[in-house]
Amino acid sequence: MTTLEHPLIADRLTRLRSKDSSSQEFRSILHNIATLMVPEVTASLATTPCLVETPMEETDGRRITMPIVLSPILRAGLALAEGFLTAIPDATVAHIGIRRDDSTLKPEVYYPNPSVDFAHSNTIVLDPMLATGGTAIEAIRILKKQGARQLSFACVIAAPEGLEALQSAHPDLAITTAALDRCLDENGYIRPGLGDAGDRSFGTT
Repeated sequence: MTTLEHPLIADRLTRLRSKDSSSQEFRSILHNIATLMVPEVTASLATTPCLVETPMEETDGRRITMPIVLSPILRAGLALAEGFLTAIPDATVAHIGIRRDDSTLKPEVYYPNPSVDFAHSNTIVLDPMLATGGTAIEAIRILKKQGARQLSFACVIAAPEGLEALQSAHPDLAITTAALDRCLDENGYIRPGLGDAGDRSFGTT
């Protein structure tokens, strides 16, 4: 697991946490943080040597070996996906719909992924919050069932409980977060956290 330590991310994260940020501000900041996370999240992607013709001469280059698939968990993952697409505009987007039952805290799948060649892609699962870990665990399970092998997970804030659960369920998964918070409360919310990322992104309650 990688926790990002960067002044720009720390600044944006502080603004993101503020209860005074409007939905528009929240989405914009989340988009910015996502873009800043891309270099670290993609740092280990395999590349293949190639030749390229510049206007002056032929030279050596490298290309990403397998295409990139972004799999945002609806709905909060959409803002992260937009930020990642700013840096990786040629990525495929394969949404996955999973919501957490507020009474049981268990994940419920309502929109499985469309048919994508996950077996021959670098798949990055996106969700701003890693709380109990149930939603992420289920998303990764579904993607593996669909053939995904090169998988990673990126979030903005993680709780230790959710991180431990996700690592236990999928020990082969590369995880990147901008912050590791203190704990979950009795309602399954991250503390100090930033509230409900989906509600704050889209102005709902």
